[in-house]
Amino acid sequence: MDDKTLTDNLETEIEPGIPEDLKPDLEPAGPLGLFGMPRGFEFSPLNVRRWRNFKANRRGYWSLWIFLVLFIVSMFAEFIANDKPLFIHFDGKTFFPVFMTYPDTDFGDDLGTAADYRDPHLQKFLDEHNAVEIWAPIRFSYNTINDNPPSAFPSKPTWMLTAQDCEFAAKNGYAKCGTLEYNWLGTDDQGRDVLARVIYGFRISVLFGLVLTIVSSVIGVAAGAVQGYFGGWTDLLFQRFIEIWTSVPELYLLLIISSVLVPGFFVLLGILLLFSWVRLVGLVRAEFLRGRNFEYIQAARALGVSNKVIMFRHLLPNAMVATMTFLPFIMSSSVMTLTALDFLGFGLPPGSPSLGELLSQAKANVQAPWLGLTGFFTVALMLSLLIFIGEAVRDAFDPRKTFA
Repeated sequence: MDDKTLTDNLETEIEPGIPEDLKPDLEPAGPLGLFGMPRGFEFSPLNVRRWRNFKANRRGYWSLWIFLVLFIVSMFAEFIANDKPLFIHFDGKTFFPVFMTYPDTDFGDDLGTAADYRDPHLQKFLDEHNAVEIWAPIRFSYNTINDNPPSAFPSKPTWMLTAQDCEFAAKNGYAKCGTLEYNWLGTDDQGRDVLARVIYGFRISVLFGLVLTIVSSVIGVAAGAVQGYFGGWTDLLFQRFIEIWTSVPELYLLLIISSVLVPGFFVLLGILLLFSWVRLVGLVRAEFLRGRNFEYIQAARALGVSNKVIMFRHLLPNAMVATMTFLPFIMSSSVMTLTALDFLGFGLPPGSPSLGELLSQAKANVQAPWLGLTGFFTVALMLSLLIFIGEAVRDAFDPRKTFA
């Protein structure tokens, strides 16, 4: 057999199961591999098909991009909404208040406290020295109070002010319309900018849901794997423990712990983690119970492969197919749980940027519809995007669905 015939036979044996419609996606791009990736990082044909199925669900595909853009933008919230300048330069000195805290002695005062860049005296000092300042687009942080509102708090968005509102402000000692700082979505009942709090609140909600989903999924998958693989008394005892544990009223336990500990991000995360890990246990347990009797698993046992390798290298990848479809829904549930707790007053500490607290303010201030509309549309958009992404992931991992 000549070299050319041997090479052709090897290529035929290497790719026996790749469908014809996937071969264009598997063609190497120049010196790189699939999708321009280096060799060794190429997707398998199965994952290529899953990605194509995900993209075929246009609603879920674009929801993923919209959600990623919003999340990435919110991660730079300090550069979008801040009551400190991003950059100051005067008299040959350069300051970066967004990164560091400077004493007011650097700006002509002698108190030695942290500089308040919204203070008129400090601004007058900078103007006298022809300082160059670069501010964020929104000159409010999530806890900055508007000192010059056009009305009593909560004040309506600046672009909604009418001539009658301006006349009322001038007659009653409020700020004149020509001197107002812009509040795109108005202020809440404590005078804080609503748009700034929405940006920071979106970030903390997504981060909370993401961390809670990842940690609880790791614990739940590990517990379900142990139950399903070993079975017998291990499975029986685990199941009885889960039944007892899930019968504990979560809200009451949260109230008790909150009365002892100061509520915070990590305290709340730990409390919810006590119960959220149970969500995936039943699904992973069923997958391991089904897969542990497969012939290749029995062959691995006969060859002396350790239980750890069999569980996490051979059985877990199959179990993760069903698990992955649930993760976006679990994350949306985690975000909604935090919002609900903040709405009830048992969530993040008072003053924290919170979408649930914004909805609570809307309930208490029905005369300020911008609070309720902003909170509702923000939460609805976030949860809708996560649900659409979850539907697309479910389609991608469903072996029965194939899109042209």
